[in-house]
Amino acid sequence: MCVDTRLDPEQLLKAISLIEDIAGRQRSEHWGARTLDIDILFYDELTLDSERLTIPHPQFSNRNFAMVPLFEIAPDFRHPVSGTTIRELLRRSQDQSEVSILPD
Repeated sequence: MCVDTRLDPEQLLKAISLIEDIAGRQRSEHWGARTLDIDILFYDELTLDSERLTIPHPQFSNRNFAMVPLFEIAPDFRHPVSGTTIRELLRRSQDQSEVSILPD
């Protein structure tokens, strides 16, 4: 999902955490399975590496379940660090998990 916001990245992370809490997210294990997980993949072309937040999401290009939906709405968006389009990242993906739609 793509959103417009007036929140800065840290404020957005707090808002997302609140949404997850209200929805009943269970945090039983760090980096483990979660009942709900909302990530900030990109924030325009911003790069950020703080104690609580890294943008772009460091594992984005390893996860087809994240890349395919973004490909559907913004295939030509360029990763702000590599400059590679989402289309190309998905073509190069080593992730073998099933996804509902694959680009040509």
